[in-house]
Amino acid sequence: PSRKSKVKRDTLETQIEVGLSLEGSGNAKLDTGVPFLEHMLDQVARHGLLDLTIAAKGDLHIDAHHTVEDVGIALGQAFDQALGDKKGIRRYGHAYVPLDEALSRVVIDFSGRPGLEYHASFARARIGDFDVDLLHEFFQGFVNHAKATLHIDCIRGDNAHHIAETVFKAFGRALRMAVEADPGMAHVLAGDQAAPGGGTLARSGVGLGEPHSLGRHAVEVRRLVHGVPERPDVAVAHVVDEDENQGRFLRCSERQRS
Repeated sequence: PSRKSKVKRDTLETQIEVGLSLEGSGNAKLDTGVPFLEHMLDQVARHGLLDLTIAAKGDLHIDAHHTVEDVGIALGQAFDQALGDKKGIRRYGHAYVPLDEALSRVVIDFSGRPGLEYHASFARARIGDFDVDLLHEFFQGFVNHAKATLHIDCIRGDNAHHIAETVFKAFGRALRMAVEADPGMAHVLAGDQAAPGGGTLARSGVGLGEPHSLGRHAVEVRRLVHGVPERPDVAVAHVVDEDENQGRFLRCSERQRS
């Protein structure tokens, strides 16, 4: 099924509408009033093979801060809606992208837990009229509402435009990998979800059984995370990780092949 979403976000400072299709071809229609942001988002759509429409009106007479941040928030909400329960996706994505002297790495995990590690330094404060500090605000807004963990590292670079462009291209490619279907994880929910009947689902799967020690069932974790059953009679192993008093226990259940 096609995974699409539409988000409308209205605040005192901005009015934003986002349309997103994860099964796209890289088409983008962008009208934010912030040309450099549109240039970066076009890279995300093209390299992520997303179809993306964004229309935003903000208080640009003050500055672009609210507009850039709120576009990140709305885009995060759109991803969260389009992915639904995240069942069967790769969940993790990563990419390295170079542009001349610049090289950046982006790693993402649609874990259900927002987190940002942003490490990109710029020799100047602006790219044209765009304040480079707003790149951090964009990504912070995105992860908070996409419920994703995102690591961004510019490994090297001198030209500010090149650095920003490698970051956004790598972001698009990491997104593309993470949202792809993974047949080996077809019955597994990604990230922290609410377990039916109570409890907390594991970061890597679902299912309830009897408590066992971590060491004894390390093979179960390995089998689940990689999505490749090591035993042909087991369709999938589900793991719940409970951390109580710094003691780690696993509850595992196996669904036998019929």
